[in-house]
Amino acid sequence: MKIYPYKRLSRPITLRVTSVSLKLSDGTREPLDTSAYSVQEQAVALGVAGRADWVSATIGISATLPPGADAPDAAWSDLTVLAVLTDRDTNVRTSTVLTRDREDSRDWSGSLELHRDEHLGRAFLSAYAAGTVDGVRGRSITETDRNWIVDTVSDEPVRGLRLDVRKASFSKSSREWLHAYADAPWLADTTARVPTVFVNTDMDGIFGLLDSNGSGVESKVRDLLVAQMATDVWTAVFHSAIGDLEVEPGGGPVFPTDWQGEVLREMLPDVVPGVHVEEALRQVHRRRTGDSGWGELQTRIHYAAVRRAEAAKAVGYMIRSLERKNRESET
Repeated sequence: MKIYPYKRLSRPITLRVTSVSLKLSDGTREPLDTSAYSVQEQAVALGVAGRADWVSATIGISATLPPGADAPDAAWSDLTVLAVLTDRDTNVRTSTVLTRDREDSRDWSGSLELHRDEHLGRAFLSAYAAGTVDGVRGRSITETDRNWIVDTVSDEPVRGLRLDVRKASFSKSSREWLHAYADAPWLADTTARVPTVFVNTDMDGIFGLLDSNGSGVESKVRDLLVAQMATDVWTAVFHSAIGDLEVEPGGGPVFPTDWQGEVLREMLPDVVPGVHVEEALRQVHRRRTGDSGWGELQTRIHYAAVRRAEAAKAVGYMIRSLERKNRESET
């Protein structure tokens, strides 16, 4: 938690996307229906229209300030609310000033334009309230505590971890770094813009099994294999995210704004249970960079990965399937 030398609002801004439209290459606009965004997931999928000829997108936004923002005795004046779109991959940051809906309203609204050629995949939409405090303009009063995800590629508005799964011959791949891992069934590459899982086609049948729609024991083996792969991937992406944190001048870690931030927010409640994710991040960062405690935390990290991969469910299904098969063979 940041400490500010002036009074702020203690509660966050509530941010909503209210509409999405695409500007096409011929200058026309195509409004997207509500399937393009999800309030529950807090995500926008600009690929839902299946169009390849769009140039920009206009996102309608509504932000509700917490009570007290307009209090007569507030420590600030000249209240302003902004929506900000940030893309860590391209270092593009776009902002727009929102307008109060009514003079006595806590709701502010407006729209923000996203240009397609400025983004590669996911950007993050947030809102900030600023004002003049003690004669200093532009001081932060409050902000959203959870970003919306704006995905320029996806056709489904989800905020969960996206994985790019590819098959490759580890021994013959043009990616020479894979050659050293020729005996591994799969590997997770967390250096890519989107985490990528490479499945080793040198191992006969593995990709076919993962891609199969079989039933019975075969399907349970596939599910168990997928759960193991997912456990490995969740563990890898957590370590990648926690090892690449930006640190504030005071030494405190900052949540990343891309998929790494989503991974940390998803897993930290199981890694350090019972505390707010901001405090959990500080504790994990201290253990990783300090003299002790990092080794002991590995069990919690593995547990968090196992839960995300739903490995217990896959193991249970596999055991029940084998027991049923054994009973059938005995009769």
